Amino acid sequence: MSTKKNAAYNVAYRVFSVLLPLVTAPYLDKTVGTAGVGLYAGEWAMSEIFCLVGMLGLADYGVRTIARVRDDREELDRTFSGIWQMQLLVAGITLLFWLGYVFLFAGKGQAIALHLTMMSVSCLCSFDWCLMGLDLFKPIALRNMFVKTAAAVCVFIFVKGPGDLWIYAFVWSLATLLGNLSCALNLKGRVSYRRVSMKETLKHLKPCAVLFISVAAVSVYRKMDKVMVRHISGEYENGLYENAEKIIYCLSGFISAIGTVMLPKVTNMLKKGETEKVARHIDNSMNMIICMVSAMAFGVAAVADRFAPLFYPKSGSCSVLMAPLAFTLIMIGFANVIRTQVVLPQQRDHIFVKSVCSGAVVNLVVNACLIPSMKSTGAVIGTLAAELTVPVVQYIILRKELPYRRFIGYVGVYAVMGGIMLACVRLAGRLVPAENWLGLAVMTVTGIVVYSALCLAWWKIRKARDPEFRVFP
Repeated sequence: MSTKKNAAYNVAYRVFSVLLPLVTAPYLDKTVGTAGVGLYAGEWAMSEIFCLVGMLGLADYGVRTIARVRDDREELDRTFSGIWQMQLLVAGITLLFWLGYVFLFAGKGQAIALHLTMMSVSCLCSFDWCLMGLDLFKPIALRNMFVKTAAAVCVFIFVKGPGDLWIYAFVWSLATLLGNLSCALNLKGRVSYRRVSMKETLKHLKPCAVLFISVAAVSVYRKMDKVMVRHISGEYENGLYENAEKIIYCLSGFISAIGTVMLPKVTNMLKKGETEKVARHIDNSMNMIICMVSAMAFGVAAVADRFAPLFYPKSGSCSVLMAPLAFTLIMIGFANVIRTQVVLPQQRDHIFVKSVCSGAVVNLVVNACLIPSMKSTGAVIGTLAAELTVPVVQYIILRKELPYRRFIGYVGVYAVMGGIMLACVRLAGRLVPAENWLGLAVMTVTGIVVYSALCLAWWKIRKARDPEFRVFP
């Protein structure tokens, strides 16, 4: 399947996975309250941490490894079997530790944590890494979209008050398990399980563990900030931070979805020796991603104070957190291109580890210093600092190998366009002062028109200078 179709399916899947909880967020905020949202967010974050441990570094290692052997069926079957046996071992042990957490340490969140147990169970049968390595993004998208749509419907039917928070947890946990089980059906005929030796199984453990260091570090500044805000500043502040970050996380789904498609593609291209083609591919990808994330960052910053009170009637003040958090998208996008198209395909995992571990350390230090006094605002500053640290460390290591001057130039060009768009959107907001969905729609359309016109003009100039320039890689 073509890269564009794979990217479209994966973007749809990733965004849909985040968008449905986002659609239910205003309803949840109204029915269980901000404190309830904060309690759920804390237990969900803990559940995701255990799931990350259960999956180790398979999200990257599995995709890359399957992409390298997918043209050899015998090698593919043996590799798949070894990786899955390792997954069963690690995920099974992690499930036991999760149950220990639920019954010994969860406290007042025990009921919620117990109903999230199927999240850990789903790690035993998650084969996304294999399907993505085989370039099979369509079944992942379609099956999960169907299952999660059903889950959203159940939320609106059964969650009616604060006492129904456990139902919300149960529904999304069950949806994750059913989604994984349904996707496993698509492996039939494409890959076969054959029992391999323990030695063959454990040989995947070390490279997976190396990548897991990075996964754990990312988890620190993507999940632990919520845990810290909850325990230091309380459920209400955590609810505000959760609602603000949820919007940004939804938008970042576009970035991670495209990166996931590019990883197996570039890995396969490198194995075939197409280095010049890879270099052009990376350049076009950087241009496209920076264009996209700049529009998102400046767009959210421009409308946050109008959007948040409409979307979160009881938590509208989270707009002051949402606007600065939006600019992490630029950093995330930049780092993602380098990670998925340079570092991981070349198996230079140590660069990935160093960059994200540095970000995690910065995040923990800043959070520890600022959350006690600044509450959720301190967590926002910590996230900004962490996300900036990752591409900076990548630059320090790779500055002599990659055309960073051109990449940074893309950031500058699209930031100027974003700034102009932001000014125009704010002006439109003053001309249409009504604080309702109509006013927000006018501001949004203004931003789209202005940014699109600026981009089209820039792309025309760029195409004249470089005939090989492409907006999409």
